[in-house]
Amino acid sequence: MLSAMLEAVPNVSQGRDTETLDLLSIACGRSLLDRHEDIDHNRSVFTLAGPGPRDAEGAVRQLARAVAAHVSIADHDGVHPRLGALDVVPFVPLGPTTAERHRAREAAHSFARWWSEAFGVPCFMYDEAHEGNRPLPEVRRKAFRLLAPDYGPSEPHPILGATAISMRRPLIAVNCVLLARDVEVAFRIARATRETSGGLAGVRALGFELPHSERTQVSMNLVDLEQTGLEEAVQHVRGLAAQERTEVSEVEVVGLLPGAELNRCSADFLRWSDIDSEQTIEARIERKARETADDQ
Repeated sequence: MLSAMLEAVPNVSQGRDTETLDLLSIACGRSLLDRHEDIDHNRSVFTLAGPGPRDAEGAVRQLARAVAAHVSIADHDGVHPRLGALDVVPFVPLGPTTAERHRAREAAHSFARWWSEAFGVPCFMYDEAHEGNRPLPEVRRKAFRLLAPDYGPSEPHPILGATAISMRRPLIAVNCVLLARDVEVAFRIARATRETSGGLAGVRALGFELPHSERTQVSMNLVDLEQTGLEEAVQHVRGLAAQERTEVSEVEVVGLLPGAELNRCSADFLRWSDIDSEQTIEARIERKARETADDQ
């Protein structure tokens, strides 16, 4: 069942208004597996899948309608980079077959056409939904200046901005919160960690200041888990933090992670990081299936 499913992980530029976030969650319906919100990033990540193979596609559209009704990019502030109110929408095939990847790519383009036509939001395709497999950071840097949207108008929507849409492999988004208050420390660690600066293969990393907690953060996307997994990436940051005379005080998984990646982690690392099987996509789908069966 899991291998036939499609996962969607839309990121919304709202992480502070609980009432709005609850409305968005309700719009996702039975496909909502997880919601992760961040006050400093002013951003929330919704993980959608199942219980039917195509349910995530409908749930994304329902979420998008709710975003259009309740979220604005016009006065948004937060430390995380963003293009729009519905900022990114990745579609992720949970199985390895070519047919599943093709269906996920079709879902990405179908959503982009619908979102741009129904709401006038420019859409940029990235990763495997784009014929050149361009990465998201390139889209963020070049959108509207050097890159024209793949769908929709040539200028950002005044309220909703623009949306980046992809088909991609499973990745892990993880934040390492540092005791250090000097954001330059986080910048240096992120620079030494990300692949483009000579760090770890398949790792994107940024440093952020967290005003609400008076801490700093190294935020990572692990986009090639075969090259660099969760434990290796976090321990790398932990070692660099020690060199900077600080430490990682919290490890925060954003969204859910593949069960296979959890199985690669040592027991000592999982205890220290406080990560467990309930944070896997497989466990949440299984729980959702039980809940759905109980309601019938």
